[in-house]
Amino acid sequence: MCSPHPARRLGLAVRERARAVFTLDTRSLALYRMALGAILVADSLLRTRDFALMFGPQGIFPPDVLHRYNAGDVTLWSLALVGDPTWWGGVVLAAEGLAGACLVAGCATRMATIAAWVAVVSILRRTSPATNAGDAWLACQLFWSMFIPLGEAWSWDALRRRGPRPPVTAACSIATAALILQVVAVYLGAGLAKLNDSWISGAALARALSVHDHGTPLGMLIGHTHWLTRPVTWAVLGCELAAPIVMLLWTGPRIRTAVAATFILFHAAIWLTMSIGLFAAIGMAAWLPLLPGCLWGRREDPVAPLGLGRTASWVCATALAVACAGFLRASGPWPGPAPRPLSAAVNILGLNQEWCMFGDVPPQEQWIYGRAELADGRVVDLLRGGRPLQAERPAGGFSSLEHHRWHKFFWVLPRPHVRVFAAPTAAALAHRWNERHDADEQVQSLELRYAQETVRGADDIRREEVLATWPPRTSAGGSNLDRLLRSATDHVR
Repeated sequence: MCSPHPARRLGLAVRERARAVFTLDTRSLALYRMALGAILVADSLLRTRDFALMFGPQGIFPPDVLHRYNAGDVTLWSLALVGDPTWWGGVVLAAEGLAGACLVAGCATRMATIAAWVAVVSILRRTSPATNAGDAWLACQLFWSMFIPLGEAWSWDALRRRGPRPPVTAACSIATAALILQVVAVYLGAGLAKLNDSWISGAALARALSVHDHGTPLGMLIGHTHWLTRPVTWAVLGCELAAPIVMLLWTGPRIRTAVAATFILFHAAIWLTMSIGLFAAIGMAAWLPLLPGCLWGRREDPVAPLGLGRTASWVCATALAVACAGFLRASGPWPGPAPRPLSAAVNILGLNQEWCMFGDVPPQEQWIYGRAELADGRVVDLLRGGRPLQAERPAGGFSSLEHHRWHKFFWVLPRPHVRVFAAPTAAALAHRWNERHDADEQVQSLELRYAQETVRGADDIRREEVLATWPPRTSAGGSNLDRLLRSATDHVR
């Protein structure tokens, strides 16, 4: 008998390696499904805290301002922007929560996953200045999950299933490959972005853990322990760069379990020390499909991998090609924006992602506060529940704002392209306060102020500016001009 041609042997070897890397146990996928569902339910509930402010037409993200912010790009679709009424945003938010509950139970899993993806993408684009990399990562995971049999185990769908089809114990397809490559890309992109002086010098983590950056009070406490943060900084950089290699080259159950457990604990530490919302939970969930089936015990049924049909395979493969091109464009050395066809395809598929998470962490601190003068003469910080104004490094920094979405929004608000939301934000905050307080506590004037202090050698360079005022200045410069000039003088160092 003739031996196979070398090219054929190589092809068979590559196919076997790909099968070993990209085959996922349906019980691990079931746990992943339940985690995604719980995150969706939690997200929908958490967003109700200031629902009118975030989703209302008179809130901080008016639809017409969002349209200008997106430069009228029709590929940035959102069902939440189909109608202006506040209740319509509530419908989309309720759809997210309902889809999440169905995923937890494994009821109508495929349709629930599709509905969850549409709702999440719509919500993210309705509140895009207040979303972070974790939100985008969740949308990407839901997209690939639409092509994966999440309901094959531990689900209501599995209990109701009838017919001669044998039980499916594993899944191996272009979709499972995409789900794993998504995890690889997240850490590889983050690791490549960290190849700069702030991380190589070991200083980045201590800076990021400040409450005037992204840290919690616990994180700031740890950040002052430089003998600890410096080696941990290097360890984070090394792990993010090494994880993709380990995941693709070693498929043994012990190694995969160890890697998954390491990064789940890593995200748990992020949850405790950094104010970045559900990012940590989303990152922990992303590792659950990679848990080997042996963790759940042996199965009596032989392994029967489930793939995709021809049409679904082509759709998924095309989307994966678009995602890979988008990743290479964002992480590569090419200057300027991505070509229009590529950015349009990424937008339509909802595969936008912030690849350079915490790339460069400069030696600086920044803070924002809302200087409000009340009718009774008091001067308070409207961004911090009306507590006495503390203009110089407000206690708690960004962690003292209402929640992490405020943190993210006010972190990016000073950027030139985001400042279109400054005036609506000042007006919405003042109106909300006045609706909740008596006449003697009404806001008479409000200034949203941003300050930044950069450490360069032995010198501290500080700048402070007014982002928005309420009532707004007239076109002739009246109303708040005197107060602006007076405040600017008070804060000169």
